[in-house]
Amino acid sequence: MDYFRYKAIDERGRIHNGHVEAVNIPDLEMRLHKMGLDLVNYKEIKSPGSHITGSGVKRRDLITFCFHLEQTSRAGVPLLDSLQDLRDSTENPRLAEVTEAMVEAIGGGQTMSEAMRNFPGVFNNVFCSLVRAGEQSGEIAQVFFHLGENLKWQDEQAAQTKKLLMYPAFVGTVVLGVVFFLMTYLVPELLRFVKTMGQELPLHTKALIVVSNVFVHYWYVLLALPVMVVIVVYTGIRVSPSFHLRYDTFKLKLPIVGPILKKIILTRFVSFFAIMYASGITIIDCIRTGEDIAGNKAVEVAIRQVGQQIADGVSLSKSFASTSLFPPLVLRMINVGENTGALENALLNISYFYTRDIKESIDRLQAMIEPGMTITLGAIVAWVMFSILGPIYDLITKVKI
Repeated sequence: MDYFRYKAIDERGRIHNGHVEAVNIPDLEMRLHKMGLDLVNYKEIKSPGSHITGSGVKRRDLITFCFHLEQTSRAGVPLLDSLQDLRDSTENPRLAEVTEAMVEAIGGGQTMSEAMRNFPGVFNNVFCSLVRAGEQSGEIAQVFFHLGENLKWQDEQAAQTKKLLMYPAFVGTVVLGVVFFLMTYLVPELLRFVKTMGQELPLHTKALIVVSNVFVHYWYVLLALPVMVVIVVYTGIRVSPSFHLRYDTFKLKLPIVGPILKKIILTRFVSFFAIMYASGITIIDCIRTGEDIAGNKAVEVAIRQVGQQIADGVSLSKSFASTSLFPPLVLRMINVGENTGALENALLNISYFYTRDIKESIDRLQAMIEPGMTITLGAIVAWVMFSILGPIYDLITKVKI
C-alpha cells in the first residue's frame, strides 16, 4: 500500500489536511468518504516516519510510553489523543518523532501494532505481538501494564549486570596497568643491579627475568592480542553460524559467570512467555517468539526444539525437561501449572524465583571479586619483591665484617 498526503473538504466546507494509506486513488477516495471527507487533491509520499530510525529512544523512555498508554487506556482516553498528549509532553525529541509518525500512521488506517512495526529499532517483535494480542482481546491496558513492568525488570537486570562487570573491569585494568609498569620499567632497573652481583640467581628470579623480557620486547603483541581476539570472535560470530553456536555454548559453560548468564537468559524468556501467554497468545507462538528474545544461540536452539516437540504433541513440561536447561524445581512448577490450568502463575513464580536467585548470585560474586583482585595484585607485587630483594639479602648475609 502507498501513502498519500491529502487535502479534503467536509460537508461544512472546512479544509482538512493529513496523511492516509491506500492501495490506489479510488481506495483513497473511499477511505476519505468513510471519514466524511471529499478529496480535493493529493500527493504520494513515503511511509510516515520512514526517515525516522528511532535511535536515541532508551528503555526508560519506553517505560514512560507504556505507563502513559496504560493509564490513559484505563481512563478511556482515545488512542490518538493519548499519543498526541505523549508527543507533546515527552522530553525526548526522538520519542516525540516516533509518536508523531505513529499518530499519522494510525490516522491513515493502521492499527497500533502495525504502526509500531514501522520502528523495529524501538519496538521489537515481542512488543508488537503483545500489543496486537491486546488489540484483539480488548485488554490493551493490561498489556501495557505487563510491558512496563517487564521493562522495569529489564532495567534492573541491566543495572545489576553493569554492576557485575564495571567493577571487575576497572580493577582488572588497574592491576594490568600496575603489572605492565612493574615489568617494563621498575623490574628491568632493579634486575640490572641484581645481575651485577655475579651470583647464581634463584629460579623465581630467573622466571621474573623471562617475564620482564617478554613485556619489554613484545609489549605491542601483548597489547594487540586482546584486540585481535575480539576482532576474530566478532568476525566469527557474524560469518559462521556454527562458530556463533559454539561461542554462545562456551559462554554458558564458563565457571561462576556462565550459570548467572544462563539464569538471566531463562528469566527473560520465562517473563516474556508469561506475559504473552496471559495476553492470549498461543503456546506455539510464545515459543517461536521466545527464540527471538533468547539472545543466545544455544538457548535459541533448545527453545526451537521445545517448540517442535510441543507441535508433535509432547507436553510443555516434558518438552522443557528434554532441553536440560531448567532445574528440576522449575520443571515441577511448570508441570503443576500445566496440570492445574495456572500456567501463567507458574511462569511468573519461576521468573520471581530466578530474579531473586540472580540478585543473590551477583551479590556473592561481587563480594568475591574485590578480595580476589586484591590478593592477585598482592601476590604479583610479593613475587617481584621477593625475586629482587632475595638475592640482595643473600649477598648481604655473605659479607663479612
